[in-house]
This record gives sequence, structure tokens and C-alpha cells, in this order.
Amino acid sequence: MARRKSIEIESFRHANPIPNASRIGNLVMSGVILGRDPETGEYPPSLAEQAALVFRFMRETVEAAGGTTDDILKVNFYLKDASDRAALNALWTEMFPDPDARPARHSQPDVSGRDGVFVQCDFTAVID
Repeated sequence: MARRKSIEIESFRHANPIPNASRIGNLVMSGVILGRDPETGEYPPSLAEQAALVFRFMRETVEAAGGTTDDILKVNFYLKDASDRAALNALWTEMFPDPDARPARHSQPDVSGRDGVFVQCDFTAVID
């Protein structure tokens, strides 16, 4: 049996042969998560809509790995406009309401160069 396990979800898949996340032991690391609409395959026209999908896919991915959002330790966000964080912060405090128990977070300008992408992320989780 392989030591490493690929984690996949139905609602978001990579075009390349890359899993959504990978787990070894209790450590889970995701690949990039984009806010692509699972029905149309298109990117919604606003940061708020894309961010809502990113948070949904982050939750679904950590759950597929056997954990919950309480197991997320660190999230990296890549934003087209790093100064535009209002929608991101609203979803962040909704998913992680306890200010004394939030994951570490880093946001930086988007380096992907993908047209129409306003936000993407990756995360690390530790699942007991």
C-alpha cells in the first residue's frame, strides 16, 4: 500500500494529472484551489463569487482527506489585487469564527497569470 494517498473531490479537479491534495500520515497538503464554477468550468466575474467557491472546495478537500476545517493549519492565498481582501476576510471569519483558533494565513499578489482568476489558495492541514 502506498504511503502517500491522493485526495480528490468531484466539484473541483485539476486539468493535469494532479490530485486536489495529498496525505501522508496525518499531514495533508493541497495543490492550488481555484474558484472555477463546477457546472460551467468558467471563472465567475467577481472576487466574492470565486472566493466562495475556493472556500467551498477547501472545505470539501479537507473533508475528503478525513478531516474538518478545524484541522487546517495554514492557508496561502494568491490574489489578483492583494489590497482587495474584504470578500476574502468575510468568508475567512465565517469559516474560522474563533479569533483564538484560526489557521495561519498569508496573502500575496497572484502569480498565476491566468485570465479571469481573482483568487486561488493552497492549504496545509494536520488530521488526528
